[in-house]
Amino acid sequence: MANVVRAALVQATWTGDTESMVAKHEEHAREAARLGAKIIGFQEVFNAPYFCQVQEPEHYRWAEPVPDGPTVRRMRDLARETGMVIVVPVFEIEQSGFYYNTAAVVDSDGTYLGKYRKHHIPQVKGFWEKYYFKPGNLGWPVFDTAVGKVGVYICYDRHFPEGWRQLGLNGAQLVYNPSATHRGLSSYLWQLEQPAAAVANEYFVAAINRVGQEEYGDNDFYGTSYFVNPRGQFVGDVASDKDEELVVRDLDFDLIEEVRQQWAFYRDRRPDAYEGLVQP
Repeated sequence: MANVVRAALVQATWTGDTESMVAKHEEHAREAARLGAKIIGFQEVFNAPYFCQVQEPEHYRWAEPVPDGPTVRRMRDLARETGMVIVVPVFEIEQSGFYYNTAAVVDSDGTYLGKYRKHHIPQVKGFWEKYYFKPGNLGWPVFDTAVGKVGVYICYDRHFPEGWRQLGLNGAQLVYNPSATHRGLSSYLWQLEQPAAAVANEYFVAAINRVGQEEYGDNDFYGTSYFVNPRGQFVGDVASDKDEELVVRDLDFDLIEEVRQQWAFYRDRRPDAYEGLVQP
């Protein structure tokens, strides 16, 4: 019997406040559960606007603890209600002055499994993230969930192949990549990098982008979220570039082992020859 996981993601427009934004994602999750999904992931800092378009101290107000803040607690309740694994990207405060771009992973019974903190922090026009976030310091965790082994890589991280590879070495079968990226900056890379990472590391990738324009800048978030398989093929259609959308797809995890036997990239790695890659 095929090992098929029905997975979901949400690309969403900003509602104007956290309460309505979280409520909207709860409804998307309930719909995904009605459609049979067993895992769902949301976009980068899903419960807030993409405030990094500006550098203003007022935006520290979006930060909350993980896992004990209100959003992750609410998502744990939602996981228990729906029976789904949930990937929850939020702005995390660890303590005064220590802020991270984080994604919590909650199992299908509401258990908090842990969190990933974004490693690579951009500081360019429209993406002033170093103003807010410290670089991640929790490594490359892969979470043993009810649907399988799930990793997270956040937005700008996707440009760096090292993390993709470490997630694969750590056993990931599916990696969620919650993002906030706009048309003028890297749209031509969007359907190139994640499929290439899925091929190189022989696992599934869920690529999630925001959609629409928000009040804090000119960034035009172009959606086009998708799932891609270990052969680099889109699973079903790519989502709209203009509209909010819930995407639900069946992922055949048996394909991972099939591809790894056929292409044997892990067998033919040469870590003994890669020492120079980690020199500053």
